[in-house]
Amino acid sequence: MNSARRTVGLLLTAVWIGAALASAAPASRAGKVGMHDIGGVVRSEHGPEAGVWVIAERTDLPTRYAKIVVSDDRGRYLIPELPAGRYQVWVRGYGLLDSSKVGAEPGRHLDLQAHAAPNAAAAARIYPPAYWYALMHLPSDAEVAAIPGGLNGYLTYMKNIGCVGCHQMGDLATRTLPDGLGRYASSQAAWLRRLQSGQAGREMMGLLGFLHGVPIKYLADWTDRIAAGALPMSSPPRPTGLARNVVVTVHDWASPTAYLHDLSSTYRNNPTMNPYGKIYGAPELSTDDFPVFDPTTRVASTLHAPVRDADTPTTADDPAVQPSPYWGNERIWHSHAIAHNPEYDPQGRIWYTARVRAADNPAFCKVGSNHPSARLYPLESSSRQLAVYDPRSQHYSFVDTCFSTHHLQFASDGRTLWTSGGQEVVGWLDTAEFERTGDAAAAQRWAPVVLDTDGNGKLDRWTEPGAPTRAGMDQRLAVSIYAVMPDPTDGSVWGSVIGYPGGIVRFDPHTMLSEYYQPPLPGFGVRGADIDSHGVVWASLGSGHLGRFDRRLCKGPLNGPNATGTQCPEGWHLYRLPGPSFVDRPQESIESSYYTWVDQHNTLGLGNDVPIVTGNLMDGVHALVNGEFVTLTVPYPLGFYDKGVDGRIDDASAGWKGRGLWVTSGDRTPFHHEGGKGNKPLIVHFQMRPDPLAD
Repeated sequence: MNSARRTVGLLLTAVWIGAALASAAPASRAGKVGMHDIGGVVRSEHGPEAGVWVIAERTDLPTRYAKIVVSDDRGRYLIPELPAGRYQVWVRGYGLLDSSKVGAEPGRHLDLQAHAAPNAAAAARIYPPAYWYALMHLPSDAEVAAIPGGLNGYLTYMKNIGCVGCHQMGDLATRTLPDGLGRYASSQAAWLRRLQSGQAGREMMGLLGFLHGVPIKYLADWTDRIAAGALPMSSPPRPTGLARNVVVTVHDWASPTAYLHDLSSTYRNNPTMNPYGKIYGAPELSTDDFPVFDPTTRVASTLHAPVRDADTPTTADDPAVQPSPYWGNERIWHSHAIAHNPEYDPQGRIWYTARVRAADNPAFCKVGSNHPSARLYPLESSSRQLAVYDPRSQHYSFVDTCFSTHHLQFASDGRTLWTSGGQEVVGWLDTAEFERTGDAAAAQRWAPVVLDTDGNGKLDRWTEPGAPTRAGMDQRLAVSIYAVMPDPTDGSVWGSVIGYPGGIVRFDPHTMLSEYYQPPLPGFGVRGADIDSHGVVWASLGSGHLGRFDRRLCKGPLNGPNATGTQCPEGWHLYRLPGPSFVDRPQESIESSYYTWVDQHNTLGLGNDVPIVTGNLMDGVHALVNGEFVTLTVPYPLGFYDKGVDGRIDDASAGWKGRGLWVTSGDRTPFHHEGGKGNKPLIVHFQMRPDPLAD
């Protein structure tokens, strides 16, 4: 008996020594593992696993911390630049089960054991939401005949403006009906009740009404079939090529109830400004405690934004709030400022599109005013104005604008701040004039969107929207711009027009005239857009494309009676986004991109003027490099839904380590993310190293 025990003990000791030697194998097996790195090889029963994510996570820092890399073609990985401490390291990959978590500290070689998923259902748990959303059936042409644009119009709102504009449709939370919703006679009744939940319920029900109630049938059928065992019809590819070079660092900030929309880390026109400095976020609709993240200390804090007037409304005032499956009757949003978008200026101040007062405009905006813009086009109200915060003085100033604001961006002169926002005008502020005088009225201008349909190059009297074009008159468009993009080549400014079919506007502040361009089919449903250093516009389309528009390619007249939107199809080029398709629409991707941001200054390291497309149903971003998309994924926690993108160069001499993209998760429901209620919005740093094993 004792001899048998000794034999077993010797065998176990030999196994332990073998495992220890394997984990301490020469660094050449997985590249050089430095004192701040963890590296090794990922294997499964099928051998080395290429293109899978290795995640190092710790919870003892001021904010969530996870660093994620991708294994190379031999299964090797290297997680670089880890702060000293104890990590849990594990593997996630398509076709695999999540591996066991192994404790490790930097400086260690660590081989990891993965296991193949035993069946399709187990594998599909971590698939991007697009693969689950593709299971949804689409209505017939007859069912959507009353919707402008028919099925294309329906998809514009289901994929672009409405549902996916706020939620990651296809994630675990949306492809199932939560128990907290209660019991209903049918799934259609449950979905009707679900759409009334929380403080966005009024908007969701409004969209349902606009679409004549059609989505309820298909949402219910979708979740019923998934509950009965329906699985994605295809599987996602693992990262290859450049996508394996990414290093993703995940933190969180704000609160579990915050709807974190956008962020700013530097001055757009000089991304070396504010190196390693604080990043400021805008939590639309949800709170007046604006999040601030310090990447050097990894500390998240808040800046409380006041409003100027006591009668400024709050998002907590809406009486039509139905209980939420997650928060019950609690009104989790309470914001006066409803800030949407921040932007650094060259002096290091942060400008916000933020509400400062109630909607009624001051007299200088209205009919009878001598303000030059009011004489041209008076404005009676505005829903959101401007504010500016100076981190040095910690002073938050109000800027009362007649025009509503939504997004904002500085022109190349560093003083002209262009805004989007509504009321069918383009608005801008001379920030230097405002700083000098404090006079918001004198510093601002706005103008309606007017086409030069008489072709004389001058702003003349115009016909109103819907009226026929008349000789000798221009034509005003009833459109409001969403994205705003100063053109660095000629001083004009571009804006996107959302809806069906959508389009882009070019406004010339010298002539006060605009041009309008619609994408040709199969492209439709313009949403967020940006411009490159050559004046080429890049736009996210609800049709599942990235649209490129180059005005220099136009062959016909850009003004005159026929220049009302369809005059330059040759200026457009459409790139199909990655991802699966609806069964009934095989020609287009189901991917729904909220916004496109152009990396004019190579802050990520993939080149100048690379468009970065938010991959809202693919858990990441898509970079268009030499005509091909490179998808950079955030595999953990599941549910990454990006809106705000900003690139910064902290140290140009530090190679890949000194540059990268800062991206925030921007859905309204962080409690839908992996882990459920209690999650905070994410702030993610994407960096591109030269190869998957670079340290």
